[in-house]
Amino acid sequence: MKIVSYNVNGIRANLKKGLLSWLEVHEPDIVRLQEIKLDDTQQVESLFTALGYYCSWFPAEKKGYSGVALLSKIKPLYVKKGMGKAEYDQEGRVLEAQFETFTLMSCYFPSGSSSEDRQAFKMKFLEDFYVFIQNKLTEVQSLIICGDVNICHQAIDIHNPVSNAKSSGFLPEERAWVSSFLELGFVDAFRHFHPNTPHQYTWWTYRAGAKAKNLGWRIDYFFVSPSLVPSLSSANLYPEVLMSDHCPLSIELSDLL
Repeated sequence: MKIVSYNVNGIRANLKKGLLSWLEVHEPDIVRLQEIKLDDTQQVESLFTALGYYCSWFPAEKKGYSGVALLSKIKPLYVKKGMGKAEYDQEGRVLEAQFETFTLMSCYFPSGSSSEDRQAFKMKFLEDFYVFIQNKLTEVQSLIICGDVNICHQAIDIHNPVSNAKSSGFLPEERAWVSSFLELGFVDAFRHFHPNTPHQYTWWTYRAGAKAKNLGWRIDYFFVSPSLVPSLSSANLYPEVLMSDHCPLSIELSDLL
């Protein structure tokens, strides 16, 4: 089973740049999208159902902002939208799907780079999400969490850790949160297979030719619960994809169905 996570930074723009063709070539079984930026999802749903995907959407209430989605060739047993907290759910940040042998959650964590207020909002989200997942782990053992976390965990995950030491997304308290989150038992799937490989990023600013110079940040993840780690066979990034300021990432698992 191949699962893809991708912050599309606007699904309509991605469709114009070749998203459907990319899906046809790579044939993922499940796709989790973040930052769809579309409230009227009926505009695009038929394009994905034509490829054999069941679709579930969780757009933000604010038009043209945030939102997450599920595309799956395996229909989930159920889909749950949100965390049960209005301040996050109105921004369309968490979409959960339960399958027969595992639960998959797609997340778009807030960015704190625009203001001190949004950084405070981000830190509160991290605190509440941690508790939300703690509670979830009492219900399910086999859990995969993917998406745009908007945090680089280690110095190896960012192109210039020294100059970015005080930047939102690489603050000590944010990095410490990722460490504490992993201590719940989750495995960072990419680092599981590539523990010391540098210069592996998932996001590049549009400014100053950052993508061409590979001046990036690894802020998109698959976090996998321990029960599923034996099923992991690969974890990959696709930096050659130029449809967004992020690139897609994937994991492959066996013996799940």
